[in-house]
Amino acid sequence: MTNKEIANAFKNLAAIMELHGENPFKIRSYSNAYLAIRKIEKPVSEFYNEELTSIPGIGKAILSKIKELVDTGSLSIYQEYAQVTPPGIVDLLGIKGFGPKKIKTVWEGLGIETAGELLYACNENRLVELKGFGLKSQEDLRQKLEYFLSSKNKFHLASLLDFVPVVLDHLYERLPEAQIEITGDIRKLQNTVEAIEVLVDDFEGLEAIYDEDFVKEETEEEESVTVIFKDKIPIRFYFSDPEEFYYNLAMTTGGTMVDKISFTSRDAPSEAEVFEESGLPFVKPELRDLEQLVDVAEEELLKGSDILGVVHSHTTYSDGINSLKDLCNAAKEMGYQYIGITDHSKSAFYANGLSEDRLLEQMEAIDKLNSKYKDFKVLKGIESDILNDGSLDYEDTILEQLDFVIASVHSNLRMDEEKATSRLIKAVENPYTNILGHPSGRLLLSRKAYPINYKKLIDACAANNVSIELNANPYRLDLDWKWIPYCVEKGVSISINPDAHSIDGIKHIRWGVLSASKAGLMKKDCINSLPVEGFLRAMEK
Repeated sequence: MTNKEIANAFKNLAAIMELHGENPFKIRSYSNAYLAIRKIEKPVSEFYNEELTSIPGIGKAILSKIKELVDTGSLSIYQEYAQVTPPGIVDLLGIKGFGPKKIKTVWEGLGIETAGELLYACNENRLVELKGFGLKSQEDLRQKLEYFLSSKNKFHLASLLDFVPVVLDHLYERLPEAQIEITGDIRKLQNTVEAIEVLVDDFEGLEAIYDEDFVKEETEEEESVTVIFKDKIPIRFYFSDPEEFYYNLAMTTGGTMVDKISFTSRDAPSEAEVFEESGLPFVKPELRDLEQLVDVAEEELLKGSDILGVVHSHTTYSDGINSLKDLCNAAKEMGYQYIGITDHSKSAFYANGLSEDRLLEQMEAIDKLNSKYKDFKVLKGIESDILNDGSLDYEDTILEQLDFVIASVHSNLRMDEEKATSRLIKAVENPYTNILGHPSGRLLLSRKAYPINYKKLIDACAANNVSIELNANPYRLDLDWKWIPYCVEKGVSISINPDAHSIDGIKHIRWGVLSASKAGLMKKDCINSLPVEGFLRAMEK
């Protein structure tokens, strides 16, 4: 198990114990273990016992449970609680902002055991009489439940894409004569997907792929077969006659743009010729969700190798796992030309945000690092909280000393469109704001975006020379790619930022580039494809 999986096991244990009203001291110890383990870079399985127990939050009792997780993949104590908890109640623990105490209230007070039942109760106004609830909190929960139910059985692209080569290798081995292609949403690089979709031309041969890792699922669908890989990942197979394979590849890939096309050739020998024989230029799969054809030369489209700077990163000064020096060294070794250090600002108390004195101390440390580097630059930045009134988190005398400022909303997320838009625009109009961070506040499959008038916001960024972040964390991918064409039209550059809280987090840039590719983003419109001198000039207001 990874450290993240082990940490989450303690988080889940603490939540389910709180649901059952267990000892608060034990619950707190498991919560502390979660916080401690998620910050450990080296795999905990490689530690000696004495090394682990020297870490605050990990005592002998926690150590024994870590060993159990490493050896078995689960905790017996968690399973004991899970056996006496309805599965639907366990599901509710996954709804962000709806904690164990409130779940316990609706479970015991109304006998509700599933998300569907709870949504029905909200629609019937049955929660308003319960302690801790009112009309406002009931409406907030209703919206969360609708999002939770609509997101169920979906996956982040990042969680499935790396399995694709493994699946294809298995299919090529078992079906050596068949035509096989990835299709559907995963081929179009959608931010979230329901399955790995595959087109094959050998229906009868599919029986050869089943084994302990590839298990056929009984479904009522006639046009497809679903196989469950590794007990959790659905693979959906579609079938085609061999002579119509590439026509069906285009059709099953689909897309907003492709759905408007009437392909004239069903027996073309390649997908490119399916387009060509219909009088159309070939369109890359990831671009097929655009509203219209985009005439962009392949070499002009943004690639991962075009990103020269890591612009959004967190160190142990705030809530990052790695030290300033280690994170910078890692970015240099990965081949980047510069890194922007943007720890959290002082209002982000939950993330150990930097006071003015600590920020100035970090600036001095950056100066010392820069004196030792050749052909690599560390930039002084901050991820400043956008406060409730739209102002930034420090006085101008502090902000003016930084190379750049990312302004982001992290608190008071319950906003209507007017409030959210005006709050963001006020931050954009601040003369020290250079980049607007994760503008919608969404967490894919976990938290819905707050409503924004995107055109007004992007217009304000254009007027104030502010770039917009495409936060590359696969749980965010925010700004959504659908708004990138409007940014480009208005001359607003995109900064593809990993929001790295660890060395591995720098690698999130990959997902941001893939998301941007759906919009046909070109290198010239990505601000951190500039060398450091050009980036710094672009940050001047």
